[in-house]
Parts: sequence; C-alpha cells; structure tokens
Amino acid sequence: MPLRDEKDIAPSDRELDILKVFWEIGEASVRDVFIRMSPNGEFAFTTIQTLIRIMAGKGLLSQRRDNRTLYYTPCYTAEQASSRFLHKLFDGSVDQLVMNMLRAENLSVGELKQLETLIAESRKRKEGRGMMEEG
Repeated sequence: MPLRDEKDIAPSDRELDILKVFWEIGEASVRDVFIRMSPNGEFAFTTIQTLIRIMAGKGLLSQRRDNRTLYYTPCYTAEQASSRFLHKLFDGSVDQLVMNMLRAENLSVGELKQLETLIAESRKRKEGRGMMEEG
C-alpha cells in the first residue's frame, strides 16, 4: 500500500511503539511483534493485531501474504517520525531541538564527544558538497 501524504499520517504513541519494533527487526508477522512487545502478557494478541491492521490501512505498514500468514514491513521511517517531531515541536529548527535536549538531558562527557564528532562529520560533508557545487 503506498504511503499517503505525510500530513495525513500521524502515528499514535502506541503505533510508534509498534513501528520501533518493525524498525528494529524489519519484516514481521503480528505474532513476531506481539512476542517482542508483550513478553509478560502486557498486551492481548488481538490488540496488537488490530493496531497493525489499522497501521496498514493508514499506510504506515505494507503487507504481503505467505500462505496463511501476513507479513508487514514499515513504510513510515524513523527519519519521517523525527522530522514530524522536529516540525511539530520546534517549527523545523534543529538548533532549538539540540539546545533544548542539551538543557533537558544529563549527557555524559562521552555522549557530548559523540555529538561533537557527528557535528564535525556533518560539517565536513556539507563543506565537501559546497566545494563540488562551486567547481
């Protein structure tokens, strides 16, 4: 099923929990997701099944049949979810998001160094593209 306009798609918190499982394991049956999400019986199988069916109807998941089993694959990506969050809360301002997270979270020195490395790598890629476009 093709993904509809992103504005039409707004996964609920529970749907995002299910999407996280799909992003981690890829294609999966309802049973696969149920086992991952409910190891101690927190959810009923039919609850997960219904949510997955709704998600497929919304275009968040695609499905294929193998004999009697339906397998689902995510159509909605973690990047789309991140972008939606960024635009919804921070009007698309990455710097505001980062500053807010730095203030709110107690990051370790290692995590801060990792962020610095990611920023430096991103800067090099951007500068490299700028050089290619000029030349």
